[in-house]
Amino acid sequence: MHLSEITHPNQLHGLSIRQLQDIARQIREKHLQTVATSGGHLGSGLGVVELTLALYQTLDLDRDKVIWDVGHQAYPHKLLTGRYHQFHTLRQKNGVAGYLNRKESKFDHFGAGHASTSISAALGMALARDLKGEKFKTVAVIGDGALTGGMALEAINHAGHLPKTRLLVVLNDNEMSISPNVGAIPRYLNKMRLSPPVQFIKDNLEEQFKHLPFVGDSLTPELARIKEGMKRLAFSKVGAVFEELGFTYMGPVDGHDIQELINTFQEAHQQPGPVLVHVATKKGKGYEIAENDQVSYHAQSPFNLATGKSTSTSKPKAPSYSKVFVETLIKLAQENPHIVGITAAMATGTGLDKLQAQLPKQYIDVGIAEQHAVTLAAALACEGIRPVVAIYSTFLQRAYDQIIHDVCIQNLPVFFCLDRAGVVGADGPTHQGMYDIAYLRCIPNMVLMAPKDEAELQRMVATGVNYTAGAIALRYPRGNGYGVPLLEDGWEALPIGKGEILRRGKDVLLLAYGSMVYPAMQAAELLTEHGIQATVVNARFAKPLDTELILPLAQEIGKVVTLEEGCVTGGFGSAVAEALLDAGIVVPLKRLGVPDIMVEHATPDESLADLGLMPAQLAEEVRAAFQFSQKLAIDA
Repeated sequence: MHLSEITHPNQLHGLSIRQLQDIARQIREKHLQTVATSGGHLGSGLGVVELTLALYQTLDLDRDKVIWDVGHQAYPHKLLTGRYHQFHTLRQKNGVAGYLNRKESKFDHFGAGHASTSISAALGMALARDLKGEKFKTVAVIGDGALTGGMALEAINHAGHLPKTRLLVVLNDNEMSISPNVGAIPRYLNKMRLSPPVQFIKDNLEEQFKHLPFVGDSLTPELARIKEGMKRLAFSKVGAVFEELGFTYMGPVDGHDIQELINTFQEAHQQPGPVLVHVATKKGKGYEIAENDQVSYHAQSPFNLATGKSTSTSKPKAPSYSKVFVETLIKLAQENPHIVGITAAMATGTGLDKLQAQLPKQYIDVGIAEQHAVTLAAALACEGIRPVVAIYSTFLQRAYDQIIHDVCIQNLPVFFCLDRAGVVGADGPTHQGMYDIAYLRCIPNMVLMAPKDEAELQRMVATGVNYTAGAIALRYPRGNGYGVPLLEDGWEALPIGKGEILRRGKDVLLLAYGSMVYPAMQAAELLTEHGIQATVVNARFAKPLDTELILPLAQEIGKVVTLEEGCVTGGFGSAVAEALLDAGIVVPLKRLGVPDIMVEHATPDESLADLGLMPAQLAEEVRAAFQFSQKLAIDA
């Protein structure tokens, strides 16, 4: 059978092991070809091919439900559920989503882009099933990295308290999340992998048997059984932990042995309560380059399959905001040993891996545990340390209570650095950084700032590190800067709550925040071509607003536009509207930003165009909002 013929996972039923192995080979080929062409997540999906096939061989997917944690490990799932012919559109506008999406397929039972949610969701569906008297199986597939997330542990604690609730948790243990895992749980699993019985097999017994006549590199069935038995003995301690928590434990199972996986899953389905099947897989399996560099090949831009090298243009680019952030932080940290960078399992994404390499004592990775990261930072601040919490905007949402309860109520000087703020592109709605302005602006004892370019980012990093009056948050976008000259050293902290006028005009006031400053300047140029003169202000701070600058200009010019790359509801524009209202200044106000919608996956420019946030669109919005007489050419 060819993979392209499979439109329903139940078509796997009845296939032989040899046929399933052939399907596995085809899945890897399609997966690699697609990601090499368009980019996407690579290693996780390659590692779970056999796991997926074996699991689906034992389920009736017309009734049973499989919940995949995060989603980027579910590319094989997508290829087996009717999306083969659309898979080449992966992560492209109107194409196949890079994560699970309930709107995309009836087999995507629960959407996921943030880690550690699958066990909670699967347990909820199991409880609903029992409440309604229905009969179907529920399965959560979760990685060992995601298992470090507190939410997953909370769900395990709950499920283990329900001995009559049938639930299968499949632990995909590949020793990795995005960066190498940290924490006691991964260390314990690794301790079992490296236990004396396992190492004895690997380093001694197995090697000696290979030198026996007529044996060579192949293991005899007897030795293979001995090896497996000793591995199971070593891992029995892992199983004991889960058994104590109320689960029936099975494993570890070779995640690339389809027959063994099928046998184990079939046995697991017969158990009366919660079961955990521990599956050992290799991230990047089947593509040697990815197997040998699991961090880099977690996700990739388009690349050459033969060499593994990126096919992106070699044209020089301005440095990324993430790179400028971390290089500035490193220089400041070298001068101040009390500065400590904190990441939640995103060292490479935030750039803090570079801080770790140069100043390892001033670096902390807490694993997939944003809540813990924030409270940890609060405690560090209590003791005079300067914690710099670098977390994507979308992931800081997970620690909202800790920001309020542990940082802001106590008015502690924690510096939040929000990478990927605004439109993020192909990762879609689970990763868009749309809400940080709104969700942080309403909290007392919090300062919010955003740079217009990478040079101003340097000054804002210095500002955040030196600010001691309370919490301060810096948002910056994904991708590259504008190529402006960077400051070599001696960065001067910005005065808190002070913006700057970039150009003057009498007809309309454009108040821009962060990444929208340069588009506002471009829009102002387009307006000038049609006789409309705009004043442009780089607000720099959404809180506190520079009312001493903004209010007189608004009253003088009489027409105000706010521009932000974030939700308009409760965002920067709302802050300006509130300030005008409180001051009794009644002038026409137009807020431009992201409307009350979820932004789907597309390239950043496609998303910005759909949202009407490209310079020519902004200029036309300004003209139309205030009924300036001459219509602008939208393609100017």
